[in-house]
Amino acid sequence: MSHLIARPVDGLSGRTHVPGDKSISHRALILSALTVGRSTVEGLLAAEDVLATAAALRALGARIEGPDAHGRWQIDGVGVGGLTSPAGALDMGNSGTGARLFLGLLATHAVRATLIGDASLSRRPMGRVLDPLAPTGARFEAGEGGRLPVTVVGSADPLPLETRLSVPSAQVKSALLLAALNTPGRSRVIEPVPTRDHSERMLAAAGAEISVTADPATGERVIDLIGQPELTPVDWAVPGDISSAAFPLVAGLLGAPGGAPVTVNGVGVNPLRTGLLDALDAMGARIERVDPRSRGGEPIADLVAYPGRLDAIEMDPALAPRLIDECPILFVAAACAHGTSRFTGLGELRVKESDRLGAMADALAANGVGVEVLDDGLVVEGAGGRPPGGATVATHLDHRIAMSALVLGGACAAPVVIDDAAAIATSFPGFVEVMTGLGAHFDAGRR
Repeated sequence: MSHLIARPVDGLSGRTHVPGDKSISHRALILSALTVGRSTVEGLLAAEDVLATAAALRALGARIEGPDAHGRWQIDGVGVGGLTSPAGALDMGNSGTGARLFLGLLATHAVRATLIGDASLSRRPMGRVLDPLAPTGARFEAGEGGRLPVTVVGSADPLPLETRLSVPSAQVKSALLLAALNTPGRSRVIEPVPTRDHSERMLAAAGAEISVTADPATGERVIDLIGQPELTPVDWAVPGDISSAAFPLVAGLLGAPGGAPVTVNGVGVNPLRTGLLDALDAMGARIERVDPRSRGGEPIADLVAYPGRLDAIEMDPALAPRLIDECPILFVAAACAHGTSRFTGLGELRVKESDRLGAMADALAANGVGVEVLDDGLVVEGAGGRPPGGATVATHLDHRIAMSALVLGGACAAPVVIDDAAAIATSFPGFVEVMTGLGAHFDAGRR
């Protein structure tokens, strides 16, 4: 356990960058392992979650090396259908994305593999992936409640899929598309509510025959994929992760009005990932997109956050799939805003690395913020400035709870302590250095 204290500051300022997008990093490694030839990845997030994916792919037969002196990784793929059974269990660490994507990947390969994870991941439900994968012919031996450990016995003669997603989840969608890759014929995934589309973009870039259309009658998103292609190597370029950029950006907004801005360079601004920016805009935040451009098929921009007044919102639940990972830090912004904010449509937060609704409600309440917990959201009474602070926050092994609480501490009247900073390394290993470089004050001493 490594506690950390965030002390109050007047505001942050400066220019920085954040690590590569975690979602894209996972997918770049997995798709590269399925190509025929050598792919490279620049800007890969070298954090624990992604490194667990790399280790699992090595165990399944892919050759992965890196980073080199220029920060690039090299992957020699085995081709679609070329994965082999690992010698031991595949340890996914804390990575829900890795675990769920691998369940899809392995379901249509003639392999036997067991996925395990840490205590937090082992509490997360996998049934939402296992159930729609069952029609492929794969067999799954899961732990109690459909949780890890899960042993996958992949189908030697997989059947195409036609699935309508029951929950808006890019992880489930991507698992189904990975399963469809090694399935003969056409598979179809119907998405009533659009979620991040990195998998679709990246599959197309690797040469897969994939189409995305809108059903004219229902407006649902229809994804068709022809299985068993020969994927071609790609030189991937991973943009900065907007989920990581959220922390310095919100911290920048919470400074004294009229202060200097915080700029985060080269952030991915895929329209299906920018719900946080829309929510903050509705609160009156000023965040500018500078030098919009493209990298690796993904739109990016430099984001500039100016400190100023924030006002409460009643968030449109339709935004939820586009900001689900950023909700904890959005709750921190609401805690400092003027008025009472209401957030609904966020039931998915109950089954993340922790129950993020409960964990953030406890964190805010302990630090003097009025909170009401709903079945699918929170009501947050903004302090109209600095909340009292002064409490210790239980992080529940959750990196986003830990980082959100530290940003809260900088904006409170008294320091905020987190009980364990170790989980931050799962997604943002340089978080402390980035934030202190902008003027945050963290230490391990006494309050």
